[in-house]
Amino acid sequence: MTGSSQSLPRSDDYPNPVYSWYVVGILMLAYTNSFIDRQILSLLIEPIQRDLGINDTQISLLAGLAFAIFYTVMGVPIARLADQKNRRTIILWGISIWSVLTATCGLAKNFWHLFFSRMGVGVGEATLSPAAMSMISDYFPVAKIARAISIYSMGVYFGAGLALIIGGFVVKLVSESGNVVIPLIGEVFSWQITFFYVGLMGLPIFLLLLTIKEPRRRGINVSDPEEAKKASSLPVLKAFVRINRKTIFYHFATFSCLGIAVVGYMIWTPTFFIRTYGWDAPKIGMIYGIILFFGGTSGVYAGGALADWLTKRGYKDGILRAAVFGIICSIPFSVLTPLMASPTLAVMGLTASCFFMSFPQGLPAAALQVIAPNPLRAQMVALYFLVAGLIANAFGPTLYALMTDYAFGDPMMIRYSLSSVSAFVLPLAALFGVLALKPFRKSVIDAEFQKLEV
Repeated sequence: MTGSSQSLPRSDDYPNPVYSWYVVGILMLAYTNSFIDRQILSLLIEPIQRDLGINDTQISLLAGLAFAIFYTVMGVPIARLADQKNRRTIILWGISIWSVLTATCGLAKNFWHLFFSRMGVGVGEATLSPAAMSMISDYFPVAKIARAISIYSMGVYFGAGLALIIGGFVVKLVSESGNVVIPLIGEVFSWQITFFYVGLMGLPIFLLLLTIKEPRRRGINVSDPEEAKKASSLPVLKAFVRINRKTIFYHFATFSCLGIAVVGYMIWTPTFFIRTYGWDAPKIGMIYGIILFFGGTSGVYAGGALADWLTKRGYKDGILRAAVFGIICSIPFSVLTPLMASPTLAVMGLTASCFFMSFPQGLPAAALQVIAPNPLRAQMVALYFLVAGLIANAFGPTLYALMTDYAFGDPMMIRYSLSSVSAFVLPLAALFGVLALKPFRKSVIDAEFQKLEV
């Protein structure tokens, strides 16, 4: 790249920081909305099982595999578009799709109707994170990327928390009213109405997205369309992955294992409290929602802040170092919380577990943004979601359900499934994270050297 007329942008080339953080806030709201649509199912497990006659393993497929199939696979071609086309427009199309198909879940009459609707939700949501994280990386210098993406990633816990809080309220409201007859649709179960309400929440987010702008791409000569297209081509992506294969392998392995624990906990915690302690859906929805909303979001922010602090102090592996810290701290709380004798102790353990498991939430993508050239950033995020996201969403809910249905053979044993799976996957995630540090440092140095040559 030596001799190119394209020079690196100075720090004062970046947009006004107030506007940049405004963009992060709007994108975070979009992520929040997407996760409400994704997570609301966890609070409706018991009535769905009752009305559709399905077991825990089938529920896990709805929560995991059905969503993950297209969410991860479609993310790659969509990300290629995001590396070349207008990213805001792609996100606008996505939120339209996932909102409509979330509402369509409310029309399901059997397992397969709900399964295919959940697949459609995954297609829509596949548009968001690769494009959003690529946009964020063009709004901030490297030293602020981890915190910015972590704040965006708070949407996971804002969304999950709000899904449970709002969902618990709606479940209580509609359950008291019984089944409802809707013109042209007919009679629907009370839990189906919840999907209708949640689907409508996408409209105000769509309007807010219209207020943000597509940022200028950095590190590429956008005045030459052919150069831009070549820089984001599949051969260039393959070459980048080959050169950084150790970093990418250990990175993906770390966050795949962590993701299994996070997704599994989010899906099965409400059911664990309902079955083990006799709580009802509105009660656990409110309490767990508050824990996710405050404990999860503070954990995500703390992880990003620690990563930026370590990076500013000269740690080339600061982002992954912060992630490993969070994973290690989460292990005792995640393993012991389901075994608590009282719900009070379980809630205390769940709060700590939620904080530390959320700690690395924004760091996988931040790490990839730091080492990947601009024309490959969205594709690398999509590739990460393809591998780690598919593993986490497909195996997270299902491993716990398989343990409950077939290893323990009793739905009331869900607490032991939560504990035993966490005891396996979280230490494995920590091990892979430690192994990732050395190759990641090399990838960061290589990326800095290539920028100097631009």
